[in-house]
Amino acid sequence: MSQDAGHGDGERTEIAASGTDREDGLRSSAAFLVDEALGFLFPAALRAAADVGVADHLVKGPASAAELAVATGTDARNLHRVLRLLATRGIVAEDERGRFTLTEAGQALRSDVPYSARTAVQMLTDRTMWRPAGELTHCLTEGTTAFEKLFGVPFFDHFAKDERTAAVFHVGMAAMSDPENAPIAAAYAFPPSGTVVDVGGGHGGLLLEVLLRNPGLAGVLYDRSHVLAGNRLGAHGQIAGRWTPQEGDFFSSVPSGDVHLLKRITHDWDDDSCVTLLGHCRRALRPGGRILVLDAVVPPGNAPHQSKALDLMMMASLTGRERTEADFAELFGRAGLRLSRVIPTPTVLSVVEAVAA
Repeated sequence: MSQDAGHGDGERTEIAASGTDREDGLRSSAAFLVDEALGFLFPAALRAAADVGVADHLVKGPASAAELAVATGTDARNLHRVLRLLATRGIVAEDERGRFTLTEAGQALRSDVPYSARTAVQMLTDRTMWRPAGELTHCLTEGTTAFEKLFGVPFFDHFAKDERTAAVFHVGMAAMSDPENAPIAAAYAFPPSGTVVDVGGGHGGLLLEVLLRNPGLAGVLYDRSHVLAGNRLGAHGQIAGRWTPQEGDFFSSVPSGDVHLLKRITHDWDDDSCVTLLGHCRRALRPGGRILVLDAVVPPGNAPHQSKALDLMMMASLTGRERTEADFAELFGRAGLRLSRVIPTPTVLSVVEAVAA
């Protein structure tokens, strides 16, 4: 009897211990999830710093929040609170005297440096992105984008009637793309001659890099007229006479060429729309031509990847999505194409190459 009783006491002790471990684990989980839920405040602080141009005023060296407030026309106490949070993520650093310096990681927040990310930060945190992201539950329950619910029209239709939003988007996208263009152009072996058509090419940053690296190629920058007006190719004498702008709608037609570039285009659109676009590209391809879709390819598994975050932005604001390699293969097949290879680049984007099936 005493042995049985002793055994029972041991069981109760083990159960109590396991219960304590479980409670500790749940407390830890709760703390972690609360901390994660507060994470939206970091991009809010990053945007605020970008809007008032804090980084430009740290070029000369350390400065206090009070000094920066005078330079930026802001409230010193509140500016300090914003900078204190940014310091926890290594964008700025605060010294023992309360002065802030811009770290190496924060340099691209300046507006006066090559590959400045300031306008990209402003674009990614603009209300057209920010507000729909807060309505992801609507996307889950209704199976549609949240953008139209908030703004009354689809994403790109809103741009057509809102010049401010359009300017923020196109300038921000150019800033987001600029650091990627040279590595992408270097990662792919373009043909020695022929015509490269940059479909929906925006201000032409990628086409510029392709033409600079491949002197035997000619180029066509294809986009809407108001976008083409902001192109940067005309300022580069090295490619004079080797490129032409062409206005149009890629859902209606695409210019003829040997290589068609679609950088960050297909992820904006649903599968049916992409099949229409890719079908136009296939019909416009010259014999032996190739279509290069330059998008993030979602990797398998649980590892972090920017595509998994961008995918939720597409879900909230647009009708498109980020795709896996298998998704691209299926999409190409529907458009009469064949996925020939996927080439990684030093950026988050890959070159997904398609040829006529």
